[in-house]
Amino acid sequence: MKKTILFILFSLSFVFKGLSQCAMCKAVVESGDAQMAEGLNNGILFLMAFPYILIGTLFYFLYKYKMKNKN
Repeated sequence: MKKTILFILFSLSFVFKGLSQCAMCKAVVESGDAQMAEGLNNGILFLMAFPYILIGTLFYFLYKYKMKNKN
């Protein structure tokens, strides 16, 4: 029970810190500089792609390993 409560509190601490960054991004986009906004959007997409690529690669090799050992 103690571990569950600590886990929830620990998880919530990251959520609150993560939400605080949205105001900074919004201020940059609202400044009116279209090139800056486009760069910000491209940066977000670039950073978002790598975790999916890494996790997909990991699952591919795990699947390949399990199929090899199954036969």
